[in-house]
Amino acid sequence: MAEMTTLRGNVAAPPAPPAAVAQPGPVEFEAFFAEHHVRLFRALWLLARDRAEAEEIMQDAFVRLWERWPRVSAHPDPVGYLYRTAMNVFRSRRRRAAVAVRRAVRPSLPPDPLEGVEERDVAVRALAVLTPRERAAVVLVDVLGMNGAEAAEALGVRPSTVRVLAGRGRDRLRKELGGDD
Repeated sequence: MAEMTTLRGNVAAPPAPPAAVAQPGPVEFEAFFAEHHVRLFRALWLLARDRAEAEEIMQDAFVRLWERWPRVSAHPDPVGYLYRTAMNVFRSRRRRAAVAVRRAVRPSLPPDPLEGVEERDVAVRALAVLTPRERAAVVLVDVLGMNGAEAAEALGVRPSTVRVLAGRGRDRLRKELGGDD
């Protein structure tokens, strides 16, 4: 940088930088926070009726203000801006919670009565192709959940007979219904 000389040849001080516009900084934000956080928290606690939620909303509102602090501090009503931001955060959280609840608790449609009739009809028709003993063994073991000994006692036969009858019945049902179930 070239030295500046005056008419007499003396060295002059370099020109002063242009006057900087006072930028609001962290100190101003900290003072703003200290002055308004308790009152905002109380208002949010009354609104949310939950201490933790009120604290989170308050923190979110102050974080949003901090991100825009130079603009907010120049706003004609920064306190109003703070409360408006907090209300927007509160409403946004409520909307998100309502959407989450709606997604989690989707109303289920009532079962179609005709579908149940059709399923029973298919089962009755499939069981009709079995012999009465096979049908009894399949119903006792597979539908009612009895073990082989209980089914054998109900039918008056040996447990091995129940296993044979139920196995044959299942095979015939598989062929009748055309599946591997």
